[in-house]
Amino acid sequence: MKNPFGNGDDDDNQNMIPIPPNYATITNPETGEIRIAKVGFSFTSLLFNIWPSAFRGDWYNLLCMFGVQIIVLMAFLMWSSIPLASIEAIADLIFRIVWGFLYNLMYFRHKFNQGYVPADDRSRQLLTEANYLKSSN
Repeated sequence: MKNPFGNGDDDDNQNMIPIPPNYATITNPETGEIRIAKVGFSFTSLLFNIWPSAFRGDWYNLLCMFGVQIIVLMAFLMWSSIPLASIEAIADLIFRIVWGFLYNLMYFRHKFNQGYVPADDRSRQLLTEANYLKSSN
């Protein structure tokens, strides 16, 4: 099967799954588990707020994101006289944008802390260029 995204040598990687150019593959050498995820802005977090972390089974980041949202909302309610419905609508939009920019970074960093490493040179280069991975790793 010809790789439609044109990354990698098709002759050497006959069984390779075609991966879009902005996706990186990471693997855990101890368990052999492989993860493929997007590098860059998370449109799923923009659309679904904290739920993409639940879809990926990323419970650590789900709880972190939920905790940040609750703490910020509670702090704002303590010092504001604006009704809850107004605050919640504005905060939801702001959090969706913030998580859109940060979630994929949080996901990869957490996976690196769990022992995952880039599966190939292309993924390593992509993660390093996006500052998800330090160049010394």
